[in-house]
Amino acid sequence: MAGKLTLVGTPIGNLSDMSPRAVQALEACDFIAAEDTRVTIKLLNHFGIKKPMVSYYEHNKRERGSQICSRIEAGENCVLVTDAGMPAISDPGEDMVVRCKELGIQVGVVPGPSAVITALAVSGLPSGRFAFEGFLSMNRKNRKEHLEAISDERRTMIFYEAPHKLSATLNDLHKTLGERQIAIVRELTKLHEEVIRTTLSKAAERFGAETPKGEIVLIIEGAPPPAAPTFTLSQAASFAAEFMEQGMSASEAAKRAAAKTGVKKGDIYREITI
Repeated sequence: MAGKLTLVGTPIGNLSDMSPRAVQALEACDFIAAEDTRVTIKLLNHFGIKKPMVSYYEHNKRERGSQICSRIEAGENCVLVTDAGMPAISDPGEDMVVRCKELGIQVGVVPGPSAVITALAVSGLPSGRFAFEGFLSMNRKNRKEHLEAISDERRTMIFYEAPHKLSATLNDLHKTLGERQIAIVRELTKLHEEVIRTTLSKAAERFGAETPKGEIVLIIEGAPPPAAPTFTLSQAASFAAEFMEQGMSASEAAKRAAAKTGVKKGDIYREITI
């Protein structure tokens, strides 16, 4: 009988955030797959847990992932942990879950701390709808494409960033997105936890002169709603008439004119079909 993979969320800084259920999962499994065994051993020692561990991280996930799945298929139960927070969120654990899905291996989860949600909650920015964007690529072309793709995103956006890359990222964000509200959240749940609520321009200026310490989450205000149409209904109808002269149907012409002017398609259609 095959075993099971269980994703276990671990503290993002404060070991007191470890849940009793997470401790039980670590105690009950056959072995632990950890992003960095040197980090996880400290967690295990704190709770007096002794379990075999294997490393599972970005650069060995293909070979090691196959080995782990083979052990699970042979009947062992594995717990997967990352260094901090929830596995599979901007983490190679995502690949492991996909492997298990393809192989029909059961996957369970023990929820725990998440830097994404924790930072969003304390940011003071709208949390009803948000988009997690992970880390921006350091490849110039991919980075530019990513930023341009989200320039009109109206939901609150969340990024992870390393301290030494913060200045460049803030400058790129300001250049592409323009002026926005931002919360820079660092050292969550730790002694020097800090939330800096400011604007992109002020943040870029500040961190051009200083380099913060600790893991960082950026919460950025979404794009403002589109401006009200600057075209009148009469002007939009004129555009639609031109499109119809080119052979378009009234419906298609109204649709094209609406996209061009921002005036509602239905209003344009009624105007040109009266």
